[in-house]
Amino acid sequence: MAGVYELVKNRKTYSIEANQTVTEAARLMAERNIGAVVVLRDGKLAGIFSERDVVKRVVAFGRSPGTTKVSEVMTSNPRVVTPEESVEECLFIMREFGFRHLPICADQELLGLVSLRDILLHSASRRPGLAAS
Repeated sequence: MAGVYELVKNRKTYSIEANQTVTEAARLMAERNIGAVVVLRDGKLAGIFSERDVVKRVVAFGRSPGTTKVSEVMTSNPRVVTPEESVEECLFIMREFGFRHLPICADQELLGLVSLRDILLHSASRRPGLAAS
């Protein structure tokens, strides 16, 4: 079976710099209709910022999205997987740790970001009688 990178290899991975604001990140996610972005610092993966972070770490605490830096509320040093990691192992990691997104890296180079939705759609497409939407 092919590795998890096969699910996202033809998709652009959106990122934001750690010093940008929550508003800038939220705007990017809304424009691209995505639920999370990878956060970079000096071109290296520093974290992940998701819709859940907006709610749990910004809105719930009354922080101002226009002045709060993504680096203050992101998930730092996220768990990463290799391009060869199996879809099943990624699903296990997501379920076990409550993640919805996993960065895919090789030799500290960010290659992509796989979501729980990507994995579920892939799994559904492989089962007879289930159609992916």
